[in-house]
Amino acid sequence: MIKFVAFMNNLQKNISLQTMNTFGIAATAQWFLPFKTVAQLREIFSHEIYKNNEHIVLGGGSNMLLTKNVDALVLKNEILGKKIIEQNNQYAWVHFGAGEVWHDCVHWAIENGLGGIENLSWIPGTVGAAPMQNIGAYGVEIQSVIHEVQAIEKASGIERNFSNEDCKFGYRESVFKHSLKNKYVITGVTLRLTKVHELQLSYGAIQAELYERKITNPTIQDVSSVVIAIRKSKLPDPNEIGNAGSFFKNPVVSQSDFESLKEQFPDMPFYPQSEGVKIPAGWLIENAGWKGFQDGEIGVHKKQALVLVNYGKASGLDIYNLSEKIIEDVQSRYGIGLQREVNVF
Repeated sequence: MIKFVAFMNNLQKNISLQTMNTFGIAATAQWFLPFKTVAQLREIFSHEIYKNNEHIVLGGGSNMLLTKNVDALVLKNEILGKKIIEQNNQYAWVHFGAGEVWHDCVHWAIENGLGGIENLSWIPGTVGAAPMQNIGAYGVEIQSVIHEVQAIEKASGIERNFSNEDCKFGYRESVFKHSLKNKYVITGVTLRLTKVHELQLSYGAIQAELYERKITNPTIQDVSSVVIAIRKSKLPDPNEIGNAGSFFKNPVVSQSDFESLKEQFPDMPFYPQSEGVKIPAGWLIENAGWKGFQDGEIGVHKKQALVLVNYGKASGLDIYNLSEKIIEDVQSRYGIGLQREVNVF
């Protein structure tokens, strides 16, 4: 175990976060400290620097927008680990450390013949953010494979295992974004993955790409490859253009509101849900004329209206202000209030 004093010597001051957020925003952290173990995290909780400062836990920086310098202690989660902890003929229970890169874990699972998360390929970020956001793509949400989420309570340092039910998952939602917001640090996730696979191929884009490739009996590797190709064709690479992926959530409206909207906009796509009707935010934004918009260093991506981009040296506040204009415009046109999917600091 690393001694307390030696570990806290890793504490840094006035550190640039530009390479630690996928928007590439130039902002600094007053204090910065990475941690690699639960023991180190507990040590941080007992230190005066932690007690006397606000703090932010940083993963891959792929779902955040920094609108100013962070006058706080930034803790970077670097807890690693990938292992099968239990298995039978049908399933394997796999533990991933919260600091692992999510896509690396998807690749590892596929390499080990384990399915259930292949549709979630090439989603940026780390494992710790996955249950918090209930990440989802192409008909699959991570809640469908979550067995447990391991987290440390900040106030006590006590570790708790959250069951799938405990996490209270919803669309891009979990208990960690609401009643337990800022009360726990996620340290690991246990997924129940399949050995006998039930592929989720309902999305037309997946079916079309499989058809194009002349694949009639796809494997989990095939599905992953197709999803990666689709995402790369629509979404900009953060290493080339600063972005945080989908900036807005898809709104869900009541049945009565949907029927009224459908009369006005008969071409509007929709997806019935148990709680209403989901309308693609990307369609709303594109139909309002924002797709491909650019103003100096900020803009809306030319291939995907859900993605706001930093073309160079934009500030986080510039991007935030652009999102405000889009929200106001969509509200005035459709009577629908868009919500940001990214966390704004």
